[in-house]
Amino acid sequence: MGDVVYKSTSRIERIKGPFRKAYIPATADPVDFGVHGAIAKHYGVTGMDEVATTLDYIVAATGG
Repeated sequence: MGDVVYKSTSRIERIKGPFRKAYIPATADPVDFGVHGAIAKHYGVTGMDEVATTLDYIVAATGG
């Protein structure tokens, strides 16, 4: 096996329920994750701001 060329230093902070903040390299501000629309409805989440899900970011990263 070759030498390690990159090690991510990301960290996740749970705020409340499904709402989390991700601290990722090369990004000055944390990235918010949560639920919205049909996903929020499925899990019975109410009374929170709608925020992109981790699935939204995975789909965007895969397509990018």
